[in-house]
Amino acid sequence: MCNTVYLIKISGSFAIPPPVRHYARGPKIKKKAPEGLFSDLAPTMLKKEYADIPLAQTTDDLVKRLLSLEMASNTDKFRLKKEQLIAKVQRDEHDRSSVEVRVAVLTTRIRNLQEHLQKHHKDKANKRRMLMAIDQRKKLLKNLRLVHYDAFERVCSQLGITYTFPPEYYRRVSRRWKAKKQFSIKLYNAVQKQKAEQRQKMRQSLAATETEATEAKVTQ
Repeated sequence: MCNTVYLIKISGSFAIPPPVRHYARGPKIKKKAPEGLFSDLAPTMLKKEYADIPLAQTTDDLVKRLLSLEMASNTDKFRLKKEQLIAKVQRDEHDRSSVEVRVAVLTTRIRNLQEHLQKHHKDKANKRRMLMAIDQRKKLLKNLRLVHYDAFERVCSQLGITYTFPPEYYRRVSRRWKAKKQFSIKLYNAVQKQKAEQRQKMRQSLAATETEATEAKVTQ
């Protein structure tokens, strides 16, 4: 902050302006960041390409550390996480193209992009890729729900997905639309009231005719 003092000339004399008060700001409360996609992966786990090799399990600690996730890139962690999610929902060991597996792959991609966008919220290209993946997964879940409901429930429970039904129609809310809706509701209620009155009159007329018919039978 600049410490220069400016003198103000008042009627032939110089006066020092009052000091400016700088109030202290309150401490910023940092939001707790949600758990990342790779938070449940232990650093001692081996990479995907070395997990099935017996020699990698018995090698030196330094070599094992180089082959583990501690020294792995984000791409290697992404591959391992994708295989874990696929193993939860696949129909058999060789299943790589079913709807459940495609949903698992899209879920891994969406969560990875969500974690990336929390740090780089101005990355429009990855945001567009994430929204496209969400729409594609929503279509797959919709078809799976119609065809095989048990598999749909299993996929949602295993992957932690909450399926929300799309709205019946999309409409921009405006004052004209609100007024039109209120008028339509008022008109509907008036028509229903008029119909109820007509039904009541018809019931009364039917009851009157029935009573007249019974009285005519009694007199005969």
